[in-house]
Amino acid sequence: MERDGGASRSDRPGGRADALLGTVASLSSELLLDVLAEAPVGMGLLDAELRWVYANAAFFSTTDLAASQILNRPVVATPFAADLPAISRVLLGGNVRDDADGGASGPVTATATGWHVRYRRLAADGRITGVVAAVTGPATPEQTGLDLARRRLAVQGAAAERIGTTLDVDITCIEVAEFTVPTMADLTIVEVMPYGIADRGAGPGPGPSGSGSLEAPRLRRAALACAPDLRRRLGALALPGASVRPGAESAVARSLAESRLVVGNQLSDRELEDWAESVEALAAYRMAGVDSILAVPLSARGQLVGVMTLARSSRGGSPGFSDDDTVLIQDLADRAAVSIENARQYADSQSVTLELQRALLVEPGRPHANLEVAARYLPSGNRALVGGDWYEIVRLPFGRTLLVMGDVMGHGVEAAVDMSIYRSAIRDAGGMDLPPHGILRHLDTLISQDESARPATCLLGVADPNRGRWTFASAGHLPPALFSAGRPTELVAIPTGPPLGTGYGGYEQAIVDLRADQVLLMYTDGLVERRGEDIDVSLARLAALPLPAGGGLEDLLDDALRLVAPPAVEDDIAILATRATPR
Repeated sequence: MERDGGASRSDRPGGRADALLGTVASLSSELLLDVLAEAPVGMGLLDAELRWVYANAAFFSTTDLAASQILNRPVVATPFAADLPAISRVLLGGNVRDDADGGASGPVTATATGWHVRYRRLAADGRITGVVAAVTGPATPEQTGLDLARRRLAVQGAAAERIGTTLDVDITCIEVAEFTVPTMADLTIVEVMPYGIADRGAGPGPGPSGSGSLEAPRLRRAALACAPDLRRRLGALALPGASVRPGAESAVARSLAESRLVVGNQLSDRELEDWAESVEALAAYRMAGVDSILAVPLSARGQLVGVMTLARSSRGGSPGFSDDDTVLIQDLADRAAVSIENARQYADSQSVTLELQRALLVEPGRPHANLEVAARYLPSGNRALVGGDWYEIVRLPFGRTLLVMGDVMGHGVEAAVDMSIYRSAIRDAGGMDLPPHGILRHLDTLISQDESARPATCLLGVADPNRGRWTFASAGHLPPALFSAGRPTELVAIPTGPPLGTGYGGYEQAIVDLRADQVLLMYTDGLVERRGEDIDVSLARLAALPLPAGGGLEDLLDDALRLVAPPAVEDDIAILATRATPR
């Protein structure tokens, strides 16, 4: 016999019952009743429909119940009705872990009936056949408290795994609703507050003039889950996405007005009229036999984010909500509210991010007529509109055009803000008509004075078609590529200085011939770099790219993005192609 801390397992509370349950669960149906009849512990059997089909003599002597009160009756019609949620959990989920100390899977304890009962699922040939119950005696206050603590831990652990798996408000609400059905309720509705009201932390407002009631705010139904057998009877309920305003006396309105959980059990038809959220909800509740309703506000960090309504139908065999149930549901509501608020705040931040990024999407300038330019920008990620990569075009005197390609370190809005600063500084420096290396020196000095600014790589190229030359300068940027029909692609060798914002300076320039039959390609590292690959290998892939047969700039950009860029874009990509137009 296994021992734990000097005491045999069968000496621990419920230990002998656990041993019997383990034995019973492994028996064939032929031996099962023989073993139960001789068991010294009260043992009972429920079929897969949760109807009592057997109880031994010890069961009746322990509970002081008569056979007529138990046998051939569904659980809900017996003194064990309060254990129905626990029994349903066993039947649906198997023998879940029940030990508060993190022990192995085993029977589930229930004390809601006043008896200390252990339940375990039975299966044969891969088919669930029912549940076996072991009654060890009256539940002591200590056992009742421990049972509730175990249930709370189990609910919290399961909720942590199943709720809040994404930062999407509606998906989180669906996870909450589906978590509660059918183990906690036959029907669960989750509704969220409009963002403006939630942000103000407002509750229900004053009702119509002359009324003493409070008018609940209009809510958005985010999720609805119900037991399969009730689905057809609840067709009148508003579906997720609908805007609903709860009746002034409804459970939802009362819960919001009083900022607390409210519960009504075994409601009469007249009471149900008040507790239902709307006329449509009342019709659906009557059709489904709902007569117990619980509503609980969803509040997190001082913000009211929504409300959750749970309902049970005695017609379907569900008892009303017990005090223990309300404790568990309040725990769940608190956790759910935090997950919903996290998702809501994330959605808010994304909205602000997109608005800011739209503001930063400034169109680049236009070149002189003697230069043709095509460019693309591809931000990384699914939501971003702009990141830290950029290109710019600045007209200079005497038919010259300044082309700029830059890459601020980092991603997202922070990088985009710094990118906007660099672009503005480039335009200002362009007006000074400095040479490319002088512009870089000016920018490096300017940006390095701001300790919060992120460093950036930058490539400048001044196109002067009238004189037939390029003048380049680089601040830690990858070299441009020159494409010519019938000739190998050339990576232009340019002296490379440190990134901008470091304050080190030391930039030089290089002059390269500009011919009308050549196309120059400038790009950021997102085009060529691949995770775990040497940069020389990446650049060699670009150098192997030929000029398209038609020589079109857009065709070259298409080929570069299709043949050179990594299959899964992990970094922003900016790319620009240019050539002199024929005179």
